[in-house]
Amino acid sequence: MAKQFANLIGGDWIESPDVTRNLNPSNTNDVIGEYARASAADVARAIAAAKAAAPGWARSTPQERHDALRKVSDEILARKDELGRLLSREEGKTLAEGIGETIRAGQIFAFFAGEALRLAGEKIASVRPGVDVEMTREPMGIVGIITPWNFPIAIPAWKIAPALCYGNAVLFKPADLVPGCGWAIADIISRSGLPKGVFNLVMGRGSVVGEAILQSPDVNAVTFTGSVATGRHVAAACVARMAKFQLEMGGKNPMVVLDDADLKVAVECAVNGAFFSTGQRCTASSRLIVTDGIHDRFVAAMTERMKGLVIDDALKAGTHIGPVVDQGQFDQDVDYIKIGTQEGARLVAGGQRLNRDTPGFYLAPALFTEATNAMRISREEIFGPVASVIRAKDYDEALALANDTNFGLSSGICTTSLKYATHFKRNAEAGMVMVNLPTAGVDYHVPFGGRKGSSYGPREQGRYAAEFFTQVKTAYTLA
Repeated sequence: MAKQFANLIGGDWIESPDVTRNLNPSNTNDVIGEYARASAADVARAIAAAKAAAPGWARSTPQERHDALRKVSDEILARKDELGRLLSREEGKTLAEGIGETIRAGQIFAFFAGEALRLAGEKIASVRPGVDVEMTREPMGIVGIITPWNFPIAIPAWKIAPALCYGNAVLFKPADLVPGCGWAIADIISRSGLPKGVFNLVMGRGSVVGEAILQSPDVNAVTFTGSVATGRHVAAACVARMAKFQLEMGGKNPMVVLDDADLKVAVECAVNGAFFSTGQRCTASSRLIVTDGIHDRFVAAMTERMKGLVIDDALKAGTHIGPVVDQGQFDQDVDYIKIGTQEGARLVAGGQRLNRDTPGFYLAPALFTEATNAMRISREEIFGPVASVIRAKDYDEALALANDTNFGLSSGICTTSLKYATHFKRNAEAGMVMVNLPTAGVDYHVPFGGRKGSSYGPREQGRYAAEFFTQVKTAYTLA
């Protein structure tokens, strides 16, 4: 019998007859556990608990918030190897990536523990004599948090930590595909000293749990990371009842490689950005835009570098790239590889299913050449280890191609020219720009987010998180 894991509602662990069987994509015979799927009634109970707890938590002291978040951080970091292994087992990241993501989650909670002590306002003189004006930040109230499967501990951390830091009550719905890390965070938070009802875990299907959160008049704000289609639905539901919302969605991120680039640096940036974490990152480098003078050498070096990549069980020592997360995502990746070939792109490496010692969703990273920016493989987010090389005649054309997308999350350039690096940073139409670094990989204490179809609303992470999780009050006093 697989171990069963319950939802956390109003401080109590609530079981459900409906469960998700959490499978290891490196070995589909390995059942991690059975995780309770909340019903609409369970969500309503969680919302009621949050509503009852929200006023008290909103008036808690900075020290109380700091201490609770610090306890969460300390336990995550103390258990980083165990939690990192769980992450890699359920999502398919390599163990090094799983542990690294877990450490980042702990760092995020530590950062916001500090921010709880630093929340500041302003006091200025009024234009009217004898009147003082104060601007302060107050919590939104109840925040619904809906997270994706590809970063099952870091993304929940960078939403939950600021929500609690700024005095909000929380409804947390992790992805139904990978509930293990979400449950582990909830378990740790349950021991942090928070009052009952301040934090609630409601696992399950988006069509049930997510929809109940979106439709509730008592949920004041919703923060969502996931697909563009679902993000648009979240936006429409929130606008209909005038709730605040924040969206992080897709990306079709360019990595520009100029003739003057250090070839080794460019190849490492491209391989890391395009294929590590099995390409299952919204910041992945799926479009490699390479100028004429270095194009052929870059393609040759990329294909040679890809021969040395080890694709295997995420928990095995020496694995560079783990499996695709599940059969549905695997099928989508394979479909796009077929589409690329049909569109006239040339598949020069990878793209085939791999057999390993255990049954899993193993896919050789795929590299296309002779791609154009008009092809579907260059326009649509694949969310897998698939990258296309697009030839450009010079920097100007490369920049234009980089910006010719409906997305605008991350954009990168490899060059040794200060002139081009500076110009690219200023003119790349993306929320984040990387120079001689992979497009994927960001710090936890600075803003995260994009433009155009990638993001909507205030930035996530760092001090900018206060813009979403608080609301500003202006108060006047006659002195």
